[in-house]
Amino acid sequence: MAKVKVPTMDDVAGMWQASGLKEKLIFTFLMIAVFRFGTQIPIFGINPDVFKNLGAGGNNIIGLLDMFSGGALGNVSIFALGIGPYITASIIMQLLAVVIPHLENLQKEEGEAGRRKLSQYSRFFTVGLAIFQSFILMTYLSRVPGAILTSSSTPIIFIAAVIALTAGSVFIMWLAELITERGIGNGGSILIFVGIISRIPFYAEKTATLVAPDPGKQLALVVLLAIFMATIVFIIIMQEAIRKIIIVNAKRQVGNKVYGGVSTHIPFKLNPGGVMPIIFAVAILLFPTTLLNVVGQAQLPPGFLKDAINFLSLELLSPNSFTYHALYFLLIVGLTFFYASIMPNMQPKEIANNLKKYGSSIPGIKPGKPTADILDKILGRITFIGALGLGLIALIPGIASTVTGITTLQGLGSTSLIIMVGVALDFINQIKTHLLARQYEGFLK
Repeated sequence: MAKVKVPTMDDVAGMWQASGLKEKLIFTFLMIAVFRFGTQIPIFGINPDVFKNLGAGGNNIIGLLDMFSGGALGNVSIFALGIGPYITASIIMQLLAVVIPHLENLQKEEGEAGRRKLSQYSRFFTVGLAIFQSFILMTYLSRVPGAILTSSSTPIIFIAAVIALTAGSVFIMWLAELITERGIGNGGSILIFVGIISRIPFYAEKTATLVAPDPGKQLALVVLLAIFMATIVFIIIMQEAIRKIIIVNAKRQVGNKVYGGVSTHIPFKLNPGGVMPIIFAVAILLFPTTLLNVVGQAQLPPGFLKDAINFLSLELLSPNSFTYHALYFLLIVGLTFFYASIMPNMQPKEIANNLKKYGSSIPGIKPGKPTADILDKILGRITFIGALGLGLIALIPGIASTVTGITTLQGLGSTSLIIMVGVALDFINQIKTHLLARQYEGFLK
């Protein structure tokens, strides 16, 4: 049995000195510190205790929004909207790129310049969404008793708060892009990860208060934590599992030497989208549920409209309802397929053309269209298994929390676990890439 090597201090020092890694890590942590500092800056004129008890368990819409903003919503800070507008804008732009030829051309044909233009469109869209969401949030706060401290200057505070919230959301977008460009990992995912981690002490305190006087609840908590740990194991398997397609390279003779003829493989990930389908699904579900909750606070006259809004917000789209879980599952499955369809390294026709160009082939399969067909079939099966597994894993912790009655940990359920594990694995893999680059640099020297 092979021995597992334990990292030594020399290994740690080597990691720290790896090509550009030290600077990237320091920059990433500095941006995280700026983000966490901003979540503690309250908006002037707003009572910071307004959401103190509304999002207590993470099992309602406010609790979910507060979790993804890292507690910024609970503090009614300038970062209260979190990175939600940017994520939502990115989703919409990616969906539009599939149906609008001009945007599709920018994404696939224009190269880096086209992608930069798409990013610019996403930024403009983010500003629009941030203005809309901040207006909705302030409309909600203006109807909560005691939320606005000085009622005599409500219009001024309202407008100033909308501007501050929009500016905060745009600033978070800028931080995320800086982390992606100059740091380690995807900036948006990193900030969501940090937000979730920062709420763990809050959920732990609430859970301890709930289970302390009840031995039955303590046993249920042990069972729930075991389910959480098993879920983490399955998430890691899903994130790291790959299907290898064997490729045979053609032999070439140059002078007296023969090159090629070596078998290699193309790795296809079981979960090609990583955590993005989860983040996208949550963002899509949060938008209508937030809107319905805010509209539901309005003083609507009794009638069909009010009954319909209450039914949608309290029954169909409640985070604890069967309909919500079903929509969540279907969105994850659909978005996994969507994300796989737009990834450059998962295009059967392009892969088949490249293999044919370089004289490589899949054993027993003719180059060209037969290769593209078999790759399309394989990728379809892989994506289906990955999407189904990701969707099922996403439901298990939430259902387990409801069954065991430990609802205070629903905020750290499936969505949070998948995001945390996925981002952590991506972070580690990027560090490994830098270490590997350092090894090659040492070899070349």
